[in-house]
Amino acid sequence: MRDIDIAELAQMSGVRASTLRFYEEKGLIASHGRRGLRRLFDPAVLDRLSLIALGRAAGFSLDEIGTMFAPDGRPRIDRRKLAAKAEELDRTIRKLNAMRDGLRHAAACPAPSHMECPTFRRLLRVAAAGKIGEKKVRKSRQRS
Repeated sequence: MRDIDIAELAQMSGVRASTLRFYEEKGLIASHGRRGLRRLFDPAVLDRLSLIALGRAAGFSLDEIGTMFAPDGRPRIDRRKLAAKAEELDRTIRKLNAMRDGLRHAAACPAPSHMECPTFRRLLRVAAAGKIGEKKVRKSRQRS
């Protein structure tokens, strides 16, 4: 496949040309020439842009994504970082699920006032303590 100029790359990838230039400034992608005033890219940059998009969708910063490429441009993905991000996503999901459940309860609660609802009051205490969505630790039974 022939070289792709920045306008074609933007169209093919769905990434705006200004974002492509920014990615190049950050060292995430590299052009290797010009056709007139337009930067030229190797077609392999499309795979790299897909990896960048996947990293962004998973919540990685551009700096974190930049460390996931070796100097020669090949992916060098640290599995520990992936596992840590998965744990972070689990915490976010727990928090969002707890918030969703609390909002649904508050919307349907039959108590005359939310402040009279024990479930809502418990939710307020948890929110005030900054513990919404934290894992509940079960105490193991000790046998004597």
